[in-house]
Amino acid sequence: MRVLVQRVSAARVVVGDEVVGRIEPNPQGLVALVGITHTDTDAVARTLADKLWRLRVLEGERAAADLDAPILVVSQFTLYADTAKGRRPSWSSAAPGAVAEPLVNAFADALRAFGATVATGRFGAHMRVELVNDGPVTLLLEA
Repeated sequence: MRVLVQRVSAARVVVGDEVVGRIEPNPQGLVALVGITHTDTDAVARTLADKLWRLRVLEGERAAADLDAPILVVSQFTLYADTAKGRRPSWSSAAPGAVAEPLVNAFADALRAFGATVATGRFGAHMRVELVNDGPVTLLLEA
């Protein structure tokens, strides 16, 4: 599992003309772009959710857990792109939707169980992710 985390001052996900997920950072929040590979499990999803929840990247070196900062979770299979050969990425390391969707949901559910305010995108949809990266701060978490 790979989670690309961005500290944000605003974020939302739009599908078509509909806003399907939005967080209202006060003053900061996090966007988590989540990629799933074939070997990932619910345990991995919970472990990375806990790491994200406690990661000290917000103002004053505090975590989302300390500030009750909201988190926007968006599935992102392209985090597992293989660009080593040629000009066309391979997606063979990305788990298929039937495997990935429940694990992205497990990640978001684990964050909620920790007490996070979580919004999500729409799995499998063409989404516009609009965000204002604060810092900028962008980190890659992997398990």
